[in-house]
Amino acid sequence: MRKALLLAVIALALVSCGRRGPQPQAVEPQAFADTTPPSIIYPAFGDADPHEWEGRHPGHYPVHGLDVSRWQGPIDWRTAQKSGVSFAFIKATEGGDFTDPMFDEHRRGAQGAGVPWGAYHYYYFCRPAHEQARWFIQNVPKGADLPHVLDMEWTPHSKTCTLRPDGRTVRAEAKKFLDILERHYGRRPIVYTTVDFYRDTDIGRLPKTEFWLRSVAGHPRNVYPSAIWRFWQYTGTGLVPGVQGKVDINTFNGTPETWALWKATR
Repeated sequence: MRKALLLAVIALALVSCGRRGPQPQAVEPQAFADTTPPSIIYPAFGDADPHEWEGRHPGHYPVHGLDVSRWQGPIDWRTAQKSGVSFAFIKATEGGDFTDPMFDEHRRGAQGAGVPWGAYHYYYFCRPAHEQARWFIQNVPKGADLPHVLDMEWTPHSKTCTLRPDGRTVRAEAKKFLDILERHYGRRPIVYTTVDFYRDTDIGRLPKTEFWLRSVAGHPRNVYPSAIWRFWQYTGTGLVPGVQGKVDINTFNGTPETWALWKATR
């Protein structure tokens, strides 16, 4: 067992290394309380609008999960978990005055079904970072299984805020938000972003940050050259047992053993 855990530490370090990636953590293997791989790997989820992948595709990765909000409605989390959902990121807040009305229900459902969860905040460029961080903290209790998420993307269709700050401003505000949440929850959030936002703002330069990248028509290594990613959102039209209608599906960048180790160390 000790040898397997040491190999998992090495694997996690290799996945995490790189010019822009987070630094691996030095943790003794015996400190891991839960290194059990998920019960279902390589799940066979459907897709309402499947993409014809070339080369390495989502099916090559074993650990998959969802991100959800009020648009999914009630979810049968036990059915979803049994079908192969290994994690969930749940929308909690947006800007400085909006909470997702399904957040608590989704959170309790995921917890009850044994699905590891984290919450995400949709960033609003017309409010300062500290106000948005405070709003998130007011609405998201401690005790999540996964790091929380800062969702940063352009908002061209917003009725109230279509600002597009320059990259330096975006990165500075993101760092403030991440620092505040890290101090409160004890672990640094992940940053979710899209292709154009990543390109326009150079947000990949943020230090000590893990990334969750959206790419529904190509592998991240092709769509985000040189980026180091932890999660990949590969479809917005997924079909998953227990979920009504279409849902975003994501994969973790690593083996089941690396996934278990990452959860334990994060």
